[in-house]
Amino acid sequence: MDALNPNVNNGWRHERGEASLSDVYRTVGTGRPSSMWRRAAAFAGPGYMVAVGYMDPGNWATSLAGGSKFGYALLTVALLSNLMAIVLQSLCARLAIASGRDLAQACRDAFPKWVSVPLWAFAEIAIIATDIAEVIGTAIGLNLLFAIPLELGVLITALDVFLILFLQKLGFRWVEAFIIALLGVIALCFGVQIFLADPQWGAVIKGFFPTTEIVSNPEMLYLALGILGATVMPHNLYLHSGIVQTRAYGHTVPEKKEALTYATIDSTVALCFALLINASILILAAAAFNAHGKTDVVELGEAHSLLSPLLGLAIAPTLFGIALLCCGLNSTVTATLAGQIVMEGFLKIRLKPWVRRLITRAIAIVPAAVVTIWYGNQGTAELLILTQVVLSLQLSFAVFPLVMFTASKAKMGELVAPRWLSGVSYVIAIVIAGLNVKLLLDFVTG
Repeated sequence: MDALNPNVNNGWRHERGEASLSDVYRTVGTGRPSSMWRRAAAFAGPGYMVAVGYMDPGNWATSLAGGSKFGYALLTVALLSNLMAIVLQSLCARLAIASGRDLAQACRDAFPKWVSVPLWAFAEIAIIATDIAEVIGTAIGLNLLFAIPLELGVLITALDVFLILFLQKLGFRWVEAFIIALLGVIALCFGVQIFLADPQWGAVIKGFFPTTEIVSNPEMLYLALGILGATVMPHNLYLHSGIVQTRAYGHTVPEKKEALTYATIDSTVALCFALLINASILILAAAAFNAHGKTDVVELGEAHSLLSPLLGLAIAPTLFGIALLCCGLNSTVTATLAGQIVMEGFLKIRLKPWVRRLITRAIAIVPAAVVTIWYGNQGTAELLILTQVVLSLQLSFAVFPLVMFTASKAKMGELVAPRWLSGVSYVIAIVIAGLNVKLLLDFVTG
């Protein structure tokens, strides 16, 4: 592949056209020439935006249920899910840097319309499902902290569109700084809560090692599948392959290889942080609920109300609400950007940034608002689990094209994934597909 021209058709059916997220494309300098540490810092940021999707409110529901029901036993599933995520997100960075395309553009340019149009529809459904979970999580956080009704809270979440526009006018680094700051608040909140809960650290460490009970116990297997199926989000694959290209890395093969190294380090470190947060949710549920005989806690509101009497301090539920609100805000911001990448990449729609964002946000917020108003204050846990099932069904339609593209020498040139990495990736894709089918069948059969 021509290292200087991402529009060359080698291996692709069509030219790329407009760059991904063109208004912020290559707007962040990469610190050349400078020290290795400064260049690594210049690439840090996109990974943390991706990490947001691995700790969204939908994941909270499965982690709370797993921790309250089975204690620390499912920590091994969280670890396994994270390792899979690290591999897949590294492929997203590889695709973007090698081909100059995000995943949506790659699907459009590689497949005929009868394939790419359904893939676009599946991606939009996944973003709507993601947004329903995140909007509900934010609305619940507002309700827990300020007693704002869920219906009003859903409408308030629409304001994040204007927040993104304001921050991007200052520069894409400001969007990343906002996300990272809220992640810091979430980590602080859970750190304090876990200190108050005083978990059994020996049991925590043991929980990271697999046991045969996870497979032999049907109820534990169902929750394990829920955690695994809900961890890797389809929209994250599109998001990462777009925002990596905000960096102004060089066009030569050595410069691209260096950019891929730093981008992979960024996403790997960030996803390890995401594992820390996800594990914290499960550890908190195990220490605060399972240890006190509360083995059926699944609703976020119920968890909030139980923390104070169980941990003995009024600040515990407040910290839970703050973390949930920050998590929901972060997730809606990144889902909005993912919606823009999907719409522009698949459909080549060229609109002003504020118009694009309003449209992509409306596509997600309207169904979220309708569903939330319909369900009201009841059934939020069931609704969150339903969104995870929908996401599970859509996931393979993003994972398999990603693995296929990065394994193709014609499409990737010298940055094609090594055979061992492609092999591992195909195994992960097949495992995720199989587990998600099992999860879906279990959900349908009750």
